[in-house]
Amino acid sequence: MKIGIDTFGCDHGKSGLGSYLMSFINNLPAESEFEFELFGEEIDRYTYNAKRDVPFSSIGIKTTPGAIRLWHYLYANRFIKKIGYNAVVFPAGARLIPSKFKVPGIAIINDIPGNIFKNENWLAQKHIKTGLSNVDCIIVPSMFVKKNLERSGLKCRRIEIVHNGIDHSSFFPIDSLGIENEIADIKPFAIKKPYIIYASRMQSPEKKHIELIKAFSLFKKKTNLPHRLVIAGSDGPYSDEVYKAAFESSAASDIFITGYFPHESFPELYRNSEACIFPSVNEGAGLPILEAMATGIPVACAKAGALPEVAGNNALFFDSDNIEEFASCIEKITTDEVFRKKISESALVWSKRFSWEKCVLETLEIIRSVLK
Repeated sequence: MKIGIDTFGCDHGKSGLGSYLMSFINNLPAESEFEFELFGEEIDRYTYNAKRDVPFSSIGIKTTPGAIRLWHYLYANRFIKKIGYNAVVFPAGARLIPSKFKVPGIAIINDIPGNIFKNENWLAQKHIKTGLSNVDCIIVPSMFVKKNLERSGLKCRRIEIVHNGIDHSSFFPIDSLGIENEIADIKPFAIKKPYIIYASRMQSPEKKHIELIKAFSLFKKKTNLPHRLVIAGSDGPYSDEVYKAAFESSAASDIFITGYFPHESFPELYRNSEACIFPSVNEGAGLPILEAMATGIPVACAKAGALPEVAGNNALFFDSDNIEEFASCIEKITTDEVFRKKISESALVWSKRFSWEKCVLETLEIIRSVLK
């Protein structure tokens, strides 16, 4: 069976979707009844093949968003038939998907439905809704996303939950990091310790970067502790507001915004930090907090979206809009050593439930079922 995987819309590996696809490809089983092939822009021929040599078909079209979307609407099925795929997986199924399918299709949706259509015009919304209604199966990372899809009005044929995984060969704790070392040398950055970390693209107000900056500033004012705030993630539509808030903060000298940060460097970034603070309220998968947990650091996150489901009872929760409460949680997660140890240990055990191997095997089982 020949299975196509659409790489369009995965941001050349520089986003959550890109990391998802890279991890998925790298954990495909060495032996399987399926023959996989990637297709997309020529620039991505080697983007997702760090560990596996998966064949790639290049699509010769203009790489503008409009041209890529039009190709999915008008020409994708013709291409799929020509190549001879028995089924196709669409990792960016909430952005780019045909309206109809000549072979079984599986759409991956890691985002909540309200975000799918936020920046789309009515015609694009219509095509995406039609595609998601006609696709054979939609795979989501949490019950939270599934329930939101069911309430969205989309007439989905089938929705299955497959949790994202963690690369435990990269994300794991190290007993001794040389606490006497005041600098975390993480190429391409050298970051002064101690610091807390928030890893998220600056794409919308729901990511709560500004609220984090306000809470961190209040935390610094109340405690006068030496901690820094490191915000790691690509620039996005909301970047200007975040940079402005950081510049105007009373703690501006202790706020470091890295911009795009290589995913392969995140384990070291987490391990050297005092805590992961994750205030986003629109998360469908919550993978960054699981990765932080797997490195053995304590996590504090918003009690919103899929985060309570993904974190279980292994994180400190707060209301991102309550700056006083938010600042108090930062203080507790950085200063209460007994609590830090307890929550880190339970989170580490919890994180072992999640793996990319498990994610891939469950996804392959779904592919088998739609091909029956």
